[in-house]
Amino acid sequence: MMIALISIPATYPVSGPKEKRGTGGKRRFLLAISQPRRLQYGLRMNVLIIEDDAETGQYLLRGLREAGWDPVLHGTPQAGILEVSSRTFDAIILDRMLPGMDGVDALRLIRGAGIMTPVLMLTARTSIEDRVEGLEAGADDYLLKPFALSELLARIKIISRRAPRVAETTELTIGDLCLDRMKRVVDRAGQPLDLSPVEFRLLEYLMAHPGEVVTRMILLEKVWGYRFDPKTSLVQTHMSRLRGKVDKPFEVEMIRTVRGSGYILDA
Repeated sequence: MMIALISIPATYPVSGPKEKRGTGGKRRFLLAISQPRRLQYGLRMNVLIIEDDAETGQYLLRGLREAGWDPVLHGTPQAGILEVSSRTFDAIILDRMLPGMDGVDALRLIRGAGIMTPVLMLTARTSIEDRVEGLEAGADDYLLKPFALSELLARIKIISRRAPRVAETTELTIGDLCLDRMKRVVDRAGQPLDLSPVEFRLLEYLMAHPGEVVTRMILLEKVWGYRFDPKTSLVQTHMSRLRGKVDKPFEVEMIRTVRGSGYILDA
C-alpha cells in the first residue's frame, strides 16, 4: 500500500462532505445523463470519486457498481486527497468545481505528491482554456457535463490502459541498491533509505531504466504528470535530495548528471 504525505494549505480546511443545494441547472444536467445500465468492462476496478453534489455522487456510485467496479465517494477534495494518499486506486473521477478548493488545485497536490493514478476530470465549463488548465495540471482526460455513463466508463478504462504498468517483478536491484515496489521501501547495502513519495517514484523510474540517460522532461511527465515544461527547478531540487540519500553516505556514486541531457543510474 502506498502512503503519500500531502500538505493541504491552511486556506483549505479539512471538513466532511458538504451537500450542495440543488439548482435548476444542476437538475437539468442530471436528467440529461443516460440512465445507469449494467455494463461489463473486464477487470474489477477501484475508483475514487471526488464529487460534492450528493445526487451526482450517488448516481456515479450506482453506475460504477452496476459496471462491476468498486467505487469510493468523497464529497470534499480534502477527504479525497487523504484517501488517495493512503491507498491505491485504478482511477480517479474528479469534479472541477468543488467546495473550498478547485479541482485543479486538488489535482496539483495529488501529482505533487508523486501519485500518478489516472484522473478523469468532470466539468460544466466549456472553454478550451479551462480544459487545457486541467490537462496541464495532470488530468489524463476531460469529460464535459452532461455526459453518458457509458462514455464515462469507456474513458476510465482507456486512461487506465494508458497508465504505466508495474513490471511483473516487484523488486528492482542495481548493485547494492534495492527497491521493493509492493512494500514501498528502499535500502542500499542493507541500510534503509527514508525517501519521500516523489523521491521513491524518481528512483523507481531510474532503476527501471538502468544505464539510460533519462531527461528532465521525461521525469516531469512520468513523476509529476506534466506534459509541458513548467520552467521551474522542480526536478533538480528533488534529484539533489534523492542523491543526498542514495549516494552521499556511500563510497560509490550511482546517480550521475549528464550535462545538458539528464540523469543516469548505474552500478
